[in-house]
Amino acid sequence: MAEHTRSSITIDATPAAVMAVIADFAAYPAWTGEVTEVEVLERDENGRAAQVRLVLDAGAIRDEHVLAYTWDDDREVGWTLVRSQMLRSLDGSYALAPLGGGRTEVTYQLAVDVKIPMLGMIKRKAEKVIIDRALAGLKKRVEDTGAGKRAEG
Repeated sequence: MAEHTRSSITIDATPAAVMAVIADFAAYPAWTGEVTEVEVLERDENGRAAQVRLVLDAGAIRDEHVLAYTWDDDREVGWTLVRSQMLRSLDGSYALAPLGGGRTEVTYQLAVDVKIPMLGMIKRKAEKVIIDRALAGLKKRVEDTGAGKRAEG
């Protein structure tokens, strides 16, 4: 099994408010930076995305891939790679833990395997950058939209 890179952040919002932002794929181009296009291909029985096509443009890296998502209410969402031009595998998750006072600890875990050879140390550093940017973007998006305050009141 591939090694995972993991990091956490505290967001001033409830798990439901955080998960609502994570589940809003149409808004990803507005706050993720690298995602330029999103298309939900399939939905599960609860109406949440089950397969999503994402187009990424991170400067030197441009890719289009399809991810399969599994949801555990507002506690966790995980994804695995269905297809990609540049990646061999991509497994990740957001785990949400309520901290009380309308705050949530979000833990992002990611393991990426690229089709081109890459040293493990460089790959882990790239995963860390991806995770830290994603967590910072998620925190900003949730807190700027006031989603946490609306969910509490």
